[in-house]
Amino acid sequence: MNAIEILKHSLESSTGWAMGLINDMQDAPLTQPAANGGNHPLWVLGHLVHSESNLLDGFILGQPNRFPELEANFTLGTTPTTDASQYPTMEDLLAKFDQIRAATLAHLETLSEDDLDKSSHASEELGDFFGTVGACFSAMSTHMSFHAGQVAVARVAAGRKPLMA
Repeated sequence: MNAIEILKHSLESSTGWAMGLINDMQDAPLTQPAANGGNHPLWVLGHLVHSESNLLDGFILGQPNRFPELEANFTLGTTPTTDASQYPTMEDLLAKFDQIRAATLAHLETLSEDDLDKSSHASEELGDFFGTVGACFSAMSTHMSFHAGQVAVARVAAGRKPLMA
């Protein structure tokens, strides 16, 4: 397995885990994982969409985020609310996720292993985490896996049994 194949496998695996959990919460998308709040499944999905566009479009391709309408509610540092009127629908976000993930995988297929070592467009202060194209692709799967854990806890808060125990 080469580095491109490893990244693709990692992206596909983390997507399977996270989206399995998120899809199971479509009937309770605003369930927060703790009594004092936290990132509910709808927020997690919107955040993943916005973040992956930041990584692909911004850091890898040097272009603007393709979903600027998600900035206000889903960027790093926003606080999730249980007011559904503040958010797009789960269906809309799922479609946007499919769009950005297809673009991510399509771009990954165009790269050579040497391309993974090229510098990204991330700012200098983010260079330790996102300084190369390969680091940006790697961050996509670890970021998704991290947030899948939050959705797993939200499922428990909704009274559901674990899907993957």
